[in-house]
Amino acid sequence: MTKTATILIVDDEEGIRHGLTRLFEGEGYAVAGAEDVAQAEKIASAKKIDIAILDVRLKGSASGLDLLARLKNEDSDLPVIIITGYGSIESAIEAMKRGASDYILKPVDNEALLALVRRNLEVAQLKRDNRYLKKELLQKTYQRHIITKNPEILNIIARLDSVKDSTASILITGESGTGKEVFARYIHFTSTRSAGPFVSINCAALSEELLLSELFGHEKGAFTGAIERKIGKFELADNGTLFLDEIGDMSPSVQAKLLRVLEESSFERVGGTKRISVDIRVVAATNHDIHELIRTGKFRSDLYYRIAIVEIKLPPLRERIEDIPYLAEFFINMYAERYKKHIDGISSEVMQRWLSYRWPGNIRELQNVIHQAVLLCTGNRIEADTLLNCGDEAAGIGQGTPVASGAGAFRPERYPSLKELGEAAAAYYERQRIESALAKANGNKSSAARALGITRKTLLEKLRRYGIC
Repeated sequence: MTKTATILIVDDEEGIRHGLTRLFEGEGYAVAGAEDVAQAEKIASAKKIDIAILDVRLKGSASGLDLLARLKNEDSDLPVIIITGYGSIESAIEAMKRGASDYILKPVDNEALLALVRRNLEVAQLKRDNRYLKKELLQKTYQRHIITKNPEILNIIARLDSVKDSTASILITGESGTGKEVFARYIHFTSTRSAGPFVSINCAALSEELLLSELFGHEKGAFTGAIERKIGKFELADNGTLFLDEIGDMSPSVQAKLLRVLEESSFERVGGTKRISVDIRVVAATNHDIHELIRTGKFRSDLYYRIAIVEIKLPPLRERIEDIPYLAEFFINMYAERYKKHIDGISSEVMQRWLSYRWPGNIRELQNVIHQAVLLCTGNRIEADTLLNCGDEAAGIGQGTPVASGAGAFRPERYPSLKELGEAAAAYYERQRIESALAKANGNKSSAARALGITRKTLLEKLRRYGIC
C-alpha cells in the first residue's frame, strides 16, 4: 500500500488555498491549508508534512521565507516550493539559500505546480531510499541467501513463502548464528514489499533511552544531546520491513510502548506530540526461549501474541550437517573472490572434522573458520594444517562425535569434489537418522520405518548399504 503524501499550502489568499486544495485532493493527496506562519507551524507540529508550498508575502510580520527557514530547521529533508506574485532575482536567490526546492511565480500554472510537487516527492523518497541502499551495500555478505538441502529448512521456507506477502508479524527463534537475519531478509526481499526499505535494529545493544530514540525518533531538545530532530526506524521502514533483532532482551517499559505502536500503527517521536502513521511489516528474532521468558514474567504475553502471528524456529547447524558442504562452498567462493585466491575446495580430512564438530556458534562460526582458512590458505585447497593455524576448537577439531566409517564415509585417498562431499554428508546424515530411529524403536524395524516415513523393505536395503546390524 502506497502512503498518501500530505501537502501543506500556506497563502493568505483564501481563493488560492481553496483552488490548490481542490487540485491536489483531486490527485489523491492529503492537504492542510494555513493563512499565516503561526497557523502553519501549528499544523506542522501536529502532523507529518511531506511537502510544503509557501507564498512569500503572508499576513503578520513573518514572511514565507521566515517560515521556510523554520520548517527546514525542523526537517532539513522537507521539500519546500516558494510561490510569489512579486518575483525578483534577489528573492529567488534568498529562497534557495534558505533551502527552497523550487521557486515559481503567480499566476500559478496548475499543471506545472503539480509536476513540481510530484518531482520533489520522488526526489525526497529517492534520498531516503539511497541512504538505506548505501547501508545495504555494506551488508551484502550472506544476506538473503538460504543455502540448504535440509528438509526442515525447506519446510520453513515453504511456510514463509505462503505468508511473506501478508502483513502478518513473524517471530524467528533459534540459537545465535543460525541465520535469523538471513531469513528476515529473505522474507522482505522476496515479498511484495521488496521495493521498500529493510530496516534492522539490535534491541540488546542499546540502553532503554537510546532504544526508544532509535525506534521512534526524537524531536530537537527532547533530551540532553538531542541537538536536532532524528527520524526513527519505524518511520524509516514505512512501506517496508522492520527487523527487531534480539527482541527478548527488550525491557518491560519498551515492550509496553512497542505493543501500543504495533496495535495502533502510529506513534509519536520522543519529546513530540505529532502522531505519525506507518505501514510496515514487523519481523522479530530472539535466541532466548521466548516461552520461558513469558513464564518468568520477563516478556509480555500480549506482545508475544502480537509479534508471533507466525513463529518459526531455526535448527542449529549440528542438526543440518548435510548443508555444511554447500555452505562451505558458498563461503569459500565468497572469500576467495574477496582475496583474489584460487581455491578448488576442501580436503576430505577437513570435511570429516567439520561434520563431526558440534558448531556451538552455528553458521556464523563456520563462516568465521572458513574466512580464516581462506585467508591463510597457500595452496589451491583448504587442508588440515591450514585449520591448525586457526586454533583447534574454532577449526572444528573439538570433541565431536567421530565420523562413521563404512558406507558413506569420506575416503582420504583422493580429494573429492564438493558434489561428492555433499553426497557423502547426506549419506552420513541419513545413517544417523536411521540409527536414531532404531534406538527409539528399541530395534523394531517396522516401527523405525514408520517413524522415518519409508517402507520396511526400503529400511532393510539402507541397513545393508550402511552396514548397520
